[in-house]
Amino acid sequence: MSKRILVIEDDRAIRRGLVDALTFAGYRVSEAATGTAGEEQAVRGEWDLVLLDLVLPGRDGRDVLKAVRASRPSLPVIVLTACGGEDDRVGGLSLGADDYVVKPFSVRELLARVEAVLRRSAERPRDVAEIAIPGGSVDCARSEVRFADGTRAALGEREVELLRYLASNGGRAISRDEILQRVWRIDASGLATRTIDMQVARLREKLRDDPADPRVVVTVRGKGYMFGGGGPESQP
Repeated sequence: MSKRILVIEDDRAIRRGLVDALTFAGYRVSEAATGTAGEEQAVRGEWDLVLLDLVLPGRDGRDVLKAVRASRPSLPVIVLTACGGEDDRVGGLSLGADDYVVKPFSVRELLARVEAVLRRSAERPRDVAEIAIPGGSVDCARSEVRFADGTRAALGEREVELLRYLASNGGRAISRDEILQRVWRIDASGLATRTIDMQVARLREKLRDDPADPRVVVTVRGKGYMFGGGGPESQP
């Protein structure tokens, strides 16, 4: 069955071009011209991918992305932006975007990125289904932390992927560059960023992992991060 893609773009000419190109490539495409309408469709509809412009009337694209990540953490999102600077790229990725395309872009580039994100989404590792941590466990399939006291905390898809990658490489310090390449799936060369550190800080907070003395996501000075929790429980 054809993949379903939602295009949220206010520029009519660009939106029409995206819809036509994706439809011609075999995708089933819907569209929204405002952030408000786009957010409603993204949250309520069944999609395989969202193409999201960051500058939108009604509701800013960054707010739409936050809302999508809060309600649909596993839904792939590609950001469309006219700003290709490092801060803009990092900002979008930090909010949970799977990739970004800088305007103006070619149809060939767009389709390649769409195909790559959809392929990665289908091929994401599922070998670690549950990860034991002090005081609870992480259910990777449900993207949530379950604590021994009965409370739960939701995790974003990127947070689950980061924790899964660290747990799958238990006992080894993982560099920030490797995390950017393997989890964020972007070229880390020449990219000086605190994105990973900020993501780790948010993850630790959700895991109740004391930043002063972390036991789950451990900082290895001069190298990166290492999983120090109770260990993954691999379930096919």
